[in-house]
Amino acid sequence: MRVRTRAIVAAGVALVVVAVIGVWVVARHVADNLRLPVADRSCTVQADGRVVLDGDQMANAATIAAIGTQQRLPERAVVVALAAAYQESGLRNLAGGDRDSVGLFQQRPSQGWGTPTQIRDPRYAAKRFYTALGKVRGWERMRVTDAAQAVQRSAFPEAYEKWSDESQVLTRALLGEATGAVACAVGPYPTMRGQAAAVALTQGLTLDWGLGLGSAAATDLTGLAVPAPDLRDGWRYAHWLVSHAHDHGVKRVRFGDLEWTATAGKWNKITDDRPDDARVLAEVFADA
Repeated sequence: MRVRTRAIVAAGVALVVVAVIGVWVVARHVADNLRLPVADRSCTVQADGRVVLDGDQMANAATIAAIGTQQRLPERAVVVALAAAYQESGLRNLAGGDRDSVGLFQQRPSQGWGTPTQIRDPRYAAKRFYTALGKVRGWERMRVTDAAQAVQRSAFPEAYEKWSDESQVLTRALLGEATGAVACAVGPYPTMRGQAAAVALTQGLTLDWGLGLGSAAATDLTGLAVPAPDLRDGWRYAHWLVSHAHDHGVKRVRFGDLEWTATAGKWNKITDDRPDDARVLAEVFADA
């Protein structure tokens, strides 16, 4: 009787395990087909490849790409920087790490990268990385991992290469080479709202892209409008706005004939207005 009971219990446990795995597989399959985020995965990037990140990772990646563009560096530099940050921190602005390592690139104050407070600023950290990369002779012709290693001097010099493909997808999207390529579902409860959100967006655009404060003017929406000299610039700014949607309270982004909304989490055709290729419009959540 005891043997039979154990067998029944074992069979029951096995069935539960199979059921749980089945539910997980189905949930992931459905979520992927619907392009909805699961758990902490809230942003999907599609640009000759697919990358899924959470909101913090996406915002950090967008800032790294923007700073590279602001410094007039080639696309390859952005790929190298993103691969380095992927490996060092998982694109997260870490408060600590190995020994005194800090931030996105795990830069060390003891090695002259700056103070811990400075290094925790993603813009400062990205600028320091790009400056160091520019001093590496011939980095443009190196493999991604060799160029990153020349800056980072890691104990695992080959580790950066595994992030090369993801970094290229992110770079194409964040530098405006793809249309409607960054889609984040952030929900109806943003970190910021109203005028504070609009001001923060304007400041972020100025710091990341080097835009003048006058470039982002108020609109009839609760938000701002960013001039787009061409389609590539327009999609750079549009993707940046979506990437920072959660931490800056972005509710809606419009460019050309497409519109992204926080609740839908994807880009759709605009049917109620004429296409606008001259400006990127951003609406923030109104004050509660």
